[in-house]
Amino acid sequence: MAQTINYTIQKDSAFKFNNYASFCIGTGRMGLALQKAYHEQLQLVQSEINFSHIRGHGLFHDDMAIYQVYEEDGKQKVEYNFTYVDMVIDDYLSMGIKPFAELGFMPQKLASGDQTIFYWKGNVTPPSEYSKWADLIKATLNHWINRYGREEVVSWPIEVWNEPNLPGFWKDANMSEYFKLYEVSSNAVKEVDTRFRVGGPAICGVDDERWLREFLTHCSKHKLQLDFVTRHAYATEPSERSGHYDYQKLRTPEVLLDELKVSRDIIDSFPEYKGMEMHITEFNTSYTPKNPIHDTNLNAAYIARLLSEMGDTCASYSYWTFGDIFEEQGVAFTPFSGCFGLVANGLIPKPTFWTFSFFNQLGKTGVYRKENCILTKAADGTLKGIAWNPVEEMSGESDLQLKMDVAIDNGEYVILTKLVDEQNCNPLKVWMDLGFPSNPSKDQLELLRSSATPQIRTNRVKVSDNHLSLAHTLSRNALMYFEVRKITPTLDRGYQPERIQGAL
Repeated sequence: MAQTINYTIQKDSAFKFNNYASFCIGTGRMGLALQKAYHEQLQLVQSEINFSHIRGHGLFHDDMAIYQVYEEDGKQKVEYNFTYVDMVIDDYLSMGIKPFAELGFMPQKLASGDQTIFYWKGNVTPPSEYSKWADLIKATLNHWINRYGREEVVSWPIEVWNEPNLPGFWKDANMSEYFKLYEVSSNAVKEVDTRFRVGGPAICGVDDERWLREFLTHCSKHKLQLDFVTRHAYATEPSERSGHYDYQKLRTPEVLLDELKVSRDIIDSFPEYKGMEMHITEFNTSYTPKNPIHDTNLNAAYIARLLSEMGDTCASYSYWTFGDIFEEQGVAFTPFSGCFGLVANGLIPKPTFWTFSFFNQLGKTGVYRKENCILTKAADGTLKGIAWNPVEEMSGESDLQLKMDVAIDNGEYVILTKLVDEQNCNPLKVWMDLGFPSNPSKDQLELLRSSATPQIRTNRVKVSDNHLSLAHTLSRNALMYFEVRKITPTLDRGYQPERIQGAL
């Protein structure tokens, strides 16, 4: 028997709903943007969700070829090559998405050491000469200004490095060295134009409270340029590896949300930073690109809960990542490899793709919110909501019935639902049923894409007593978008629905 939850929603119910779900999306290193499949996946995401910004690694990695060194007259000189980065940024802007620019990693010819990370060997050592690092930043920003216009480019947020609190991403996780990198970088950014917004420290959830306090203390003491704070958030416990894959247990949504509130409180404890924007420049369930959870309906339902509340403490939260063209631990062997993306290779939308699509459709005004649903109102009065039912356990009672009694004006309405669950929008299961093909045929890809769309249903109702009863039964790991829209039916002359089979 399903668990039943009853909600009563008054006509004037309201709360402040900060919906920043489509502000920023993550990507693998920028060099991947030169691939056709990468472009196609981002184009699909933008056509449905339309993110405002994109943030990823590798702006200064050697495959982008910006930093060049040559000898002339017995002297070593530096020059810059912006050919590839122009191609990438041109393509981003053509799809209506702006960079949330991460400054990193270190060009090999400017690096102080050989330590690298990932399959693609991003250098994570400090610069051998900080003045040349500053020159690189200034040259890049000035090039963008010359190409795209000053007013456009100064609207792009700038983040200094990625997860320096991990020794894998920053040599020895050296805090004082990162503070120096931040100071030099932020000064270089502001030297180009003081209107640029720059921030950090882009930490993950390891020793994060100490790092954040020390970073803000250092910025305050030395009066460093700081316009926003960044950090990352992932929702799983340590991983267990099996072959190509990692398996992890989820933390409860409350644990992750509380972690963000702690960071918010630390920022607000500094009078000069109280209320400063906090951007989550990476978040997801798992932090590994080989966890099958990313491909599941569970992931979609769990992320919905986070999106409904993260705006209470954060100015943005960037899902890591939009697509599965991604190589941190190598190239995926199969289309469902457990990679981070909203879109699987083969242009197959995963269930979490629809989580973001649904949040993109919500109204601006919050009406009601609980741990399993959110209800909003659009400018025209249409009620738009999302409900979810994440269930991590493999067995046991799991269905959830939500009953809503909504105060509403009398009239005729259409109730629309879009359902994503394990029966109706589960391309992972279809792929498994096909025999786990590593390289699906054209026909198999078409089938997988067809299986990756929500079930849509409509129902027309008349309200005569100023209230509407809604009942939604959600199976395990279901995600549902629903709306209640007032209509004024107008029949064409002679059109008689009662005489048409299947019309009523």
